[in-house]
Amino acid sequence: MDLLLMTYATHRLAFLSSKELDTYEALLEENDQDLYAWVSGKDIPPAYLSDMLDDVARVYRENGTGTARGA
Repeated sequence: MDLLLMTYATHRLAFLSSKELDTYEALLEENDQDLYAWVSGKDIPPAYLSDMLDDVARVYRENGTGTARGA
């Protein structure tokens, strides 16, 4: 999860709105097991995190070294 979130932060953090920053902060407070299950598509994420998790996975697929949700 650290690799996914660091990749996301590197490519998106400077461009997030204050609302998106609040959502990202909430995402960081979740435990890694839940985050992994959500981003890998094994479990359905809470609605308020869903869009950001989709974006995290997309950014990682485009810029990281592996695959994630929806790959």
